[in-house]
Amino acid sequence: MHLVTLIPGDGIGPEITRSVVDIFAAAQVPVQWETHNAGETALAESGSLLPQPLYDSLERTRVGLKGPVTTPVGKGFKSVNITLRQKYDLYQNVRPAQTTPGIKTRFEGIDLVLFRENTEGLYAGLEMYDERLGIADSISRVTVEGCRKICRAAFAYAAKHGRKHVTMAHKGNILKNAGKLMLEAAKAAAAEFPEVTFYDDRIIDNMCMQLVGKPEQFDVIVTTNLFGDILSDLCAGLVGGLGVVSGANIGDNMAIFEAVHGSAPDIAGQGKANPTALLRSALMMLEHLGEKEHAARIEKALNATFLNKDECTGDLGGKASTAEFTQAIINKL
Repeated sequence: MHLVTLIPGDGIGPEITRSVVDIFAAAQVPVQWETHNAGETALAESGSLLPQPLYDSLERTRVGLKGPVTTPVGKGFKSVNITLRQKYDLYQNVRPAQTTPGIKTRFEGIDLVLFRENTEGLYAGLEMYDERLGIADSISRVTVEGCRKICRAAFAYAAKHGRKHVTMAHKGNILKNAGKLMLEAAKAAAAEFPEVTFYDDRIIDNMCMQLVGKPEQFDVIVTTNLFGDILSDLCAGLVGGLGVVSGANIGDNMAIFEAVHGSAPDIAGQGKANPTALLRSALMMLEHLGEKEHAARIEKALNATFLNKDECTGDLGGKASTAEFTQAIINKL
C-alpha cells in the first residue's frame, strides 16, 4: 500500500480530485490518501497557504498528487507551486504531450516529453526595483549544478524509455554564459548516455516555430525554467490543451504530480470540469511508484472513453458531467 499526500486545491480541484479517488478505488489501486489542502481554501481555513500539516505529510510520504491551487494575486504571497518546488528541490518539471485518438487537434503523431528546469532562472525570485529611476531588475540565475541535474535527468529518462532523440532549447546566441552552461551540461549528459543516439540544440525562437510547424520531429526536449514554462503550454496546445496533459515535479527525494491547468472558479461546483489532466498526472504517479499495470489499465479505460463523445465532458466535445465521465471510465475498467 502506497501512502500519498492528496492536495485537492481550489475551484474545480475538489471535483476532479474526487474523480481520481473514485477511479483508483474502483480499480483497486493500492494507494492510501493523506488529504491536506493548499492555496486559498487552506488560507481561509488555517491562515496559511501552505499549512504545516501539509509539509509534515509530504515529508512523510515523499509523493503527492495536487489539484489546481490559487495563490492570491497582489497580496504579497509567493506562488504555492514555486514554494513547493524550491523547498523540496523538485528540479524536474516533466510534461508529456501526445496526440490521442478521440481528442481533436490540428496535428497527428506527436509523442514528446519536455523537461523544464524547475527551481532556477527568472523564477528564483531575485528582483530589485529602483523607484527613483523607474528601473526593475529581474536576475535569471542558473548554476552549473542545476544545469547538469536537469540535462542528466532528461537523458536518463530518454535512455530508460527507449527514446533516441534529445533536443536542448536555449538562447545561447544572446545569453552567452547561461546558454553555455546548459549546452555544456547537455553535451556531458549525451556522452554519459550513448544509447540516446541523436542530440541537437535549437535556439528558443526557432524551437517555437519548429514546434508549431512540425512537432512530430521532437522526442525529448530539455530547457531552462522560463523557456520550459512557455514551451510546455505550447506543447499542451498542440495535443488538446491544458485540460488533457499531465505534469510532474520530481526531485531526488520527493515527487509531486499535478494538474497544470488553473482552478477555473467560474465553473466550480457545476459538474462541468474535465478530470483528465489530474488523472493522467496520477497515472504518471503510479508509474513512479512502480504500479505500471494499474496505470496501463486505467489509461486504457480513459482512452476508450475519449472515443465516445456522449461520455465526454463539454471541453472534449460531449455533454457529460464530471461524474458521468468518471463513471464511464470506471465502467470500462
